[in-house]
Amino acid sequence: MMATQIATPGPSKPAHIGDHLREWRQRRHLSQLDLASEAEISTRHLSFVETGRAAPSRDMVLRLAERLDVPLRERNVLLIAAGFAPAFPNRALDDPALGAARQAMETVLQAHEPHPALAVDRHWNLVAANRMVAPLLDGVAPSLLASPLNVLRVSLHPEGIAPRIVNLAEWSAHLLERLHRQCEATVDPGLIALHEELRGYPVPARKTPRQGASETVLVPLQIRTANGVLSFISTTMVFGTPVDITLSELALETFFPADEATAGALQAMKPR
Repeated sequence: MMATQIATPGPSKPAHIGDHLREWRQRRHLSQLDLASEAEISTRHLSFVETGRAAPSRDMVLRLAERLDVPLRERNVLLIAAGFAPAFPNRALDDPALGAARQAMETVLQAHEPHPALAVDRHWNLVAANRMVAPLLDGVAPSLLASPLNVLRVSLHPEGIAPRIVNLAEWSAHLLERLHRQCEATVDPGLIALHEELRGYPVPARKTPRQGASETVLVPLQIRTANGVLSFISTTMVFGTPVDITLSELALETFFPADEATAGALQAMKPR
């Protein structure tokens, strides 16, 4: 199991815009020269902004945040720290303004049948799913299915799907590494806490790669079901150029059959 530790935020967040920018720059492993060059400003001016000797304009805050790939939620924090109003709304998914995006999400989920597909928020809580997800949750403890249903917890918890995942060691390592990268990119306390929780779940030792395993190009999800072992490969879809926090944090996880047996089984399992 991965033992990499993630730097957690301090007890209180820095109040000054310069402190925020310096922290994000260091998280991205950029020097002042690197960031200044990408943002097309002088290194001297960036240094003055970070130390509080100069106040950045609203446009500069947004430009630096863009170059630092700061999540939209945190870009609002930067703007507020610099004395400006937030730029990015945070609407509920059922807000009429998100109607087109919500319809697009539902269309993708439904059109993906007979293959499973679901949508999750920034903390991997289930937002929506098509009808092919429910059969995969057979046998999961009711407490894990209570709202908010966390997809990663359900996948790796001993009372979740984990006992039926044939390649649990490999799949767990894959999910933990992916979550680790999210934690490093966002420094989100909720994701960091989830990562620590999941790392504590029991996982069998990873097997020595068999001869010819180098031909495998994707880590499949292999689940034992009443219809036999189903093998999936997965893809992730996100909305392009979102300017709403909710949409920027929404991801669609779509699963495809990794072999002909799984494709046939899914066709037979599709609700009529």
